[in-house]
Amino acid sequence: MAAHRHAALDRGAAAAQPALKPRVQLARPSARDAAEFLAAVRRSRRLHGRWVAAPATSAAYRAFSRPPARRISYLVRLRRSGDLVGVINLSEIVRGAFQSAYLGYYAFAPHAGQGLMAEGVRLVIRDAFRRLRLHRLEAGVQPGNRASLALVRALGFRREGYSPRYLKIAGRWRDHERWAITADE
Repeated sequence: MAAHRHAALDRGAAAAQPALKPRVQLARPSARDAAEFLAAVRRSRRLHGRWVAAPATSAAYRAFSRPPARRISYLVRLRRSGDLVGVINLSEIVRGAFQSAYLGYYAFAPHAGQGLMAEGVRLVIRDAFRRLRLHRLEAGVQPGNRASLALVRALGFRREGYSPRYLKIAGRWRDHERWAITADE
């Protein structure tokens, strides 16, 4: 039964990471990461464009690094060097009969497009389904964000719908496709 419960972890594995040890590891954000994080945000402005509004000030980083009880944030780092690759958030975590969370993520330049975030998201999915014992994760992806759409497809998420003007990012309401995965898929 356990193998079936976590089948979602193995779907898309070849596309998400090699059979070897992942190239990335997860860490929780802390005050000591602030300068490196803010430098990565500045360096990634062009990459993030209209897709992401990452914390860009010291105050915004402090708020991000002290998440409320219903959010868990992860920094994705290269295993070998410790370089900051990106961020993954589980937010609006709901317990009870739902056992669900929203999944959000973004890469930092120059690490985008190398499959590193797919490896990181796969690790977060494993943590969400095993340690946190969640049943469902949902990712909202803007329709024009080809890299993000490829990531959720590669990891076995299924498209559940389309929501016009779903989320306000950088001052504008953005359409999103809703993608989900459950622990027992």
